[in-house]
Amino acid sequence: MINALVRRNVAAVALAFAVGAALPAAALAKNPMVGGAPMLASKNIVENAVNSKDHTTLVAAVKAAGLVDTLAGPGPFTVFAPTNAAFAKLPPGTVETLVKPENKGTLTTILTYHVVPGVYTAKDLMAEVKKGGGEALLKTASGGQLLVTAKGKKVFVTDAKGGTATVTIANVMQSNGVIHVVNGVLLPQ
Repeated sequence: MINALVRRNVAAVALAFAVGAALPAAALAKNPMVGGAPMLASKNIVENAVNSKDHTTLVAAVKAAGLVDTLAGPGPFTVFAPTNAAFAKLPPGTVETLVKPENKGTLTTILTYHVVPGVYTAKDLMAEVKKGGGEALLKTASGGQLLVTAKGKKVFVTDAKGGTATVTIANVMQSNGVIHVVNGVLLPQ
């Protein structure tokens, strides 16, 4: 009787692993809270970002740059998403100036500098850093590069101007990629 119960439980666990292996990663991901809202792995980057109270500035900038359709597209993308507090660290008037129609090109370049084609989870970023002897260079959608480093379990992203942002919430899985929340705005050359 006990052996039959053990065999049945082992079979159930094996079936669960087999089913789990067949599901896409997004379906298996947790739905962390960001900006007071659950980030659902079944939704795309834009669908989730619009619900985060901490990313209203980023969402407004994405809309002003005309990047909504791109970031809602199939991807996959890795997005380093600055919070409202990160944008507030910029000199006064910077955001207001960037979202003006005449500055759309500059805004687009800055925003796409936060996007890396492909999916890089925190584990992937750490592996790249290890493989690179302590640092990794990632090519952004704007054509620039971001320098990724790590200290302990923390991941840091350094921009072309030497500014560094810390990943504060990693692995926010999306249907079209992954978001890593960062505490700084990354700036290209």
